[in-house]
Formats: sequence, C-alpha cells, structure tokens
Amino acid sequence: MIEMKNVSVRYPGAKYDALSDVNLSFNKGDFVCILGKSGAGKSTFIRAINGLQKLTQGEVYFDGKQLSHMDEEQLRQVRLKMGMIFQHFNLIPRLSVIQNVLTGIFGYRSNFKNLIGLFSSKELEQAKRVISEVELAEMMNRRVEYLSGGQKQRVGIARALIQQPRILLGDEPVASLDPGTSNHIFTLLKDMHQRLGLLTIINVHDIDLAKRYATRLLALKDGKIIFDGPPEEFTETNYEETYESHQFTF
Repeated sequence: MIEMKNVSVRYPGAKYDALSDVNLSFNKGDFVCILGKSGAGKSTFIRAINGLQKLTQGEVYFDGKQLSHMDEEQLRQVRLKMGMIFQHFNLIPRLSVIQNVLTGIFGYRSNFKNLIGLFSSKELEQAKRVISEVELAEMMNRRVEYLSGGQKQRVGIARALIQQPRILLGDEPVASLDPGTSNHIFTLLKDMHQRLGLLTIINVHDIDLAKRYATRLLALKDGKIIFDGPPEEFTETNYEETYESHQFTF
C-alpha cells in the first residue's frame, strides 16, 4: 500500500538530513507506532507519506504509484484516502462538533457547496454516525471551544473517519492529553483500525501506549530508522538507544 524507497529529506540551510535513506513498506492491517525524541524526524516522516513534504531524495509510492509524479489534483485525491489526526486538533473553535466533522469531506465537494455550507441528508447522516462512533453524540451541536482536550481529539478522529480513509495517520495525537485520556483515544483508534481494516501509522511519545497497541514499532534517531519490528522485541537497550535515557522500566 505504502512504500518508501531511499527517502531522504534535508531542509534548506540544514547540515543534516531530517530523514536519511528510509526504505520501508506498510500494508493494510499494520498498526504502526513511531518512537523517537523530539527532532528525530517523526513529523517529517508522516508528512513524507502523504506528500506534504517534498523529498530531497527517493520516492514514496501509494498503491504502486509515485507521489512525485502526481500533479496537485492527483495528490489531493490520494490525501483524501489518508485521514490525518493532529496533536493540536486543527479544529475551528467557533463551529460545532458536527460542523467541524463535515469539513472532513470538503475535498469531495464543490467549493460553492462548501462555502454556503450546503450538505445532503446522506452527508449529515455520515457525520452523525462517525460522531456517535467516537462517543460524542450528545455533544453534536456544541461548539468545539467548550470541549475538553480529549473530546476535541475525538472530533479530530471523527473528521478523519468521515473521509472513509484507507490510511489513518497521526502526528503525536495524544501528546497534550493526560494518560487516562490518551489510553481511551488509543482504544478508539485500535477499534476503528480493526473494524475498518485500515493501515494506521502514528507518532507517539509514550512507549507504554506504543507497546500496548502497536503491531509494529519503528524507532527514529537523527532521521534514521534504528528499530523496525514487533513491540515485544523492543528492548531496554533499544529504548536507551532511541532516547539516550535509562528511565523506562520494562
């Protein structure tokens, strides 16, 4: 589904690569958590997958097609198949839960319909369904600015799900949440991943969450992949190499 061949990214003026010679493939059913210190290249990695980050070297393939060979319209169509969940939610505070969720299907509609906010009964039913799936049915018409952090992130998940994606990407989606809420969000994500048969790739700072939910772990350090394997094989030595720390107890 996704293949990365010799992928490197170096930002203008930088002395070192943000990503360095990455060669990986991901398939439907993989639940991948990416570990690494701040600055290790995790966000660049996610942005390279959905074509938002221009590559210095190499290629990313989606279903065998090179993203670099696509025009803007083709890239837009690919991104519609990739739901994205953000650390800081990227919601519109003054709009309601359902209005925010409906922005997830803007890419399928005309600019005119989006501008005037005209939605079909089918689209409204889809929005209500995914809102119920993230356990926010009673808050459907509440303005997002009045929600807690965990509730806002569930709105972000619903917005991604209404796209009917094949791939779910997350860039530190629980970094600003407390441990209990983070666990609840990951439970929702894993349930949807399994029920919908998705490929899920998430950056996460919490090693405990990653080992509990992932089917595959990646560890990044200085833009390089230093671990790729099942969670049970990620040892204390791997942790120390990834984070240069001895604080985690296995």
